[in-house]
Formats: sequence, structure tokens, C-alpha cells
Amino acid sequence: MGSLSIPLVVVMVAVLIATVTDVRSFKIHNLLTIPLLISGLVYHGITGGVDGLIHSVIGALFGFCILFMLFLMGGMGAGDVKLMAGVGAWLGMPGAFLLLLAASLATGVYSLVVIVLNGRFRQTWVNLQIIFHRAAAISRHLVADDRVEEVAQSSDRRSRLIPFGAMMAIGLLALLALVQFRNPVVAGGVPDTTQLAPSTVGEP
Repeated sequence: MGSLSIPLVVVMVAVLIATVTDVRSFKIHNLLTIPLLISGLVYHGITGGVDGLIHSVIGALFGFCILFMLFLMGGMGAGDVKLMAGVGAWLGMPGAFLLLLAASLATGVYSLVVIVLNGRFRQTWVNLQIIFHRAAAISRHLVADDRVEEVAQSSDRRSRLIPFGAMMAIGLLALLALVQFRNPVVAGGVPDTTQLAPSTVGEP
């Protein structure tokens, strides 16, 4: 099959919408993330039966749990967590893992550029130390005071926050480019992207 699968198309549209709101206001709204999550579960439950639903749930839990840890440490917004859960529901765990990895690499590059341009090496090191201590104290229910939502209201937010929705969009485009590079173009000039997101996560 040489066309984009339905789950991949849905995720592409979702992350592009998230990019717009995240870059503009550092917010990813529930109006996008909640329907994305529910529709992913429903779609795979219908097309893949019980197995499809299970794979979708596992993908959603994977996406949620990974970013929820960062949310507890104050390094990730709630909208980012819910968006990743919705993406996991549509792509399943393998696809969500690949997208998260690509988005993380994009985030790292973006962070280095921001640090260099703003000369924030010392503050970045201090922030990393704070995150480490918060991670060690999660078991004691430590809650971060400077949540992403609060920092988003500050005047220097663009040098302190990373629009993760945009990083996911970059990561997804990078993955699609990689798939196109590694796979021959099929008839009609469309690369085979089904390896990234099969039409049904429950399929073997």
C-alpha cells in the first residue's frame, strides 16, 4: 500500500494544529487532545477489534506516562502530555516511541540554539540541577512551583519554553522523510509509509 494510513494522517493534522497554538501561546487545548485520544481508541477498537483496542490503549498509556514524569517535574505542560497520549492512541506504542524519539532530538537541537543565542548557559545548568532534585523527590510528592503554564505568562517565555507541539511536527516530518529515503517510491510517486503507522495497530 503506497498511501498515508489514516492514523498517520490524523496525527499529522493534530500535531500541525498543536504547532499553531503552541507556538502562538504555548498552549495545546483539550478541544484537540481529548477528541484525539478518544477517537484513536474508538477507531482501533472498530477496525482492529479487541487486539486493536489493546494496542491503542498501550500506546496511549506509553505516551501519557513518559511525559507525565516530566510534567511532575515542572518541565512539561499538561497539553503536551495529553497530546502525546492521543498520538499514542492512534499510532500505538512503536509509532509513538519513534515520534517521541524524533521530537526529543528536535527539542535538543532547538534547546542548544536557544541557549547559544540567549547566553543562558549558567541558568540552564541551574535548571538541570533543579530538575534532578525534583526527580529525586517525586516519591515525596514534591510539586513544582514554576509550572510551564506559569512560565508561559512571563515576558521572556520564548527563551525559556520549548513548543513541544512544534517539535513533534518536526519529528514527524523527519520520520516521513526518513521513510521516503529508505523505501523506494511506489507507483504514483507516493512513498510507502505504512511501516511508520499501519492502518490498524492491531494488525500483525
